[in-house]
Amino acid sequence: MSILQSIFGPRKRKTPFDLSKLGVDMHSHLIPGIDDGAPTMDHSIAMLNKFAQLGYRKVVTTPHILGEVHPNTPEIILNGLAEVQKELKALNIPIEIEAAAEYYCDESLLPKIKAKNILSFGQNYVLMEFGMLSPSQYEGQALFDLQVAGYVPILAHFERYPYYHGNFEKVEELRARNIKIQVNLGSLTGHYGPGVKKMAEELIKKGLVDFLGSDCHRMEHLLMIEKHLDAPIYNAIEKLRLLNPSL
Repeated sequence: MSILQSIFGPRKRKTPFDLSKLGVDMHSHLIPGIDDGAPTMDHSIAMLNKFAQLGYRKVVTTPHILGEVHPNTPEIILNGLAEVQKELKALNIPIEIEAAAEYYCDESLLPKIKAKNILSFGQNYVLMEFGMLSPSQYEGQALFDLQVAGYVPILAHFERYPYYHGNFEKVEELRARNIKIQVNLGSLTGHYGPGVKKMAEELIKKGLVDFLGSDCHRMEHLLMIEKHLDAPIYNAIEKLRLLNPSL
């Protein structure tokens, strides 16, 4: 490494990363008016059009299911999906959209799993998130129940849980149990802070990532990701065996 490089950090990629290599985004909030994502159909369509421009062929959007804050059901989500699909077709925008959900890991999730009242996607994948302050007391039971019921859990934006920062043995143990790890592309921009960025980069460099997602709630998220596609970490992303293209 040259003296200048050691001072100013790693050099940028010569060309921005091509998001068409991912092909499918599997974490976003694009159904209008049902969570903290797209507020209107116009916002939803604008973001989907941007996804298409960035090279994606499909989006699996994942509205929150979170207690009384976002009390969504499969029926609410799928009805909203149908409206978005109808609008995409009318406007001839060249991208597919499917829907699942981002399930918050609390006591309300367990009966949903037992009843199999769960929205999954791909190979029976279920996206699940934890709280940001401390581990969920329901983590072990929910993961066990999901797998017994035939689902494959994906842990959303794992790099954002500060209580797991640096605990790569935990990540390896989870992945050995066929529990998948998802990292937000936005984390690589520093949007969530330097600690989250560092954890995301370390997960990628260690090859401990199964999915990359946008976690897109608004257009600014996509523009931020686009702006940083020449970051050095994308050289390591090229080497990952990501599951996005299989969806």
